[in-house]
Amino acid sequence: MYITPMRLVEFIQEAGQRLQLLENDDHWDQTLNDAIISPYAHQIRTLFSLIICTCFPLNPIDLWIKCKDYMCDDILYQIRNRMGNLNIQISKEIYNEALIPIEDICLIMSNKLLIQVGLTAPNRPMHDAFNKEVHREKLYDLNTLKELIQTNLPLLNEQKKYVFDTLMKVTNDETGGIYFLDALGGTGKTFLISLILAKLRSQNKIALTLTSSGIAATLLEGGRTAHSALKLPLNMQSNKTPTCNISKNSAMAKVLQQCQLIVWDECTMAYKKSLEALNKTLKDLRSNHNRFGGTMVLLAGDF
Repeated sequence: MYITPMRLVEFIQEAGQRLQLLENDDHWDQTLNDAIISPYAHQIRTLFSLIICTCFPLNPIDLWIKCKDYMCDDILYQIRNRMGNLNIQISKEIYNEALIPIEDICLIMSNKLLIQVGLTAPNRPMHDAFNKEVHREKLYDLNTLKELIQTNLPLLNEQKKYVFDTLMKVTNDETGGIYFLDALGGTGKTFLISLILAKLRSQNKIALTLTSSGIAATLLEGGRTAHSALKLPLNMQSNKTPTCNISKNSAMAKVLQQCQLIVWDECTMAYKKSLEALNKTLKDLRSNHNRFGGTMVLLAGDF
């Protein structure tokens, strides 16, 4: 039977520990227990990194399991504040976000990856994908947006100005809700929606733009079809309780959790279960049982 070198080392360590020839991890365990009273999670991560990459504990995974929640406190706090949802709990994504700076410290201290010191390697592609997807929704020139607002806002007539002010108020209040903008072609619907999107994005907020067709997506800045963005199932008609194919650990989930407004243009062309799928998915992703998970949704189209 072939035994890998790594497994052989584990056998030797286990035998040495049972024969009391090696020290156990009790002192490192106690060191971390003393450190968790610190209000700064990054300090605990730094200490943990120092222990695992220079002190060679026997069971680094056990040490990680015992104190990982304390090392994620600041990350969880930031995510809750960013999303305005205090009900968000620690997840695999948050643990992954903590492992990345820990590995960075280990690389600086000893030029070692976490997998080389007995821990699971962080999923950096997932981390990069999250940031890239959110960055995509914030990749707008703020000066250009402010100039657009300053130029076009005075052009709104009384009716459009009322719609603009109403939607801005409910979005900024973060009270959620669903609104339908019914307007015929050529009446300035796209102009008004573009102004609403520009206003929110100029405040560095995420406003997701969905359409029911590819052509309509080109008319709105940042627009994309609902099917591609939400990963809607193809068998919509035969599916009694459809949901979007978006997991809580995906990059798109992070966008949906953070967005202040979702605009769905040409919604009258969409199958009704598409909206039901979005409603159910948002409730789950945002841990909010209100309609659309408390997100402000603007539907637009005409009959």
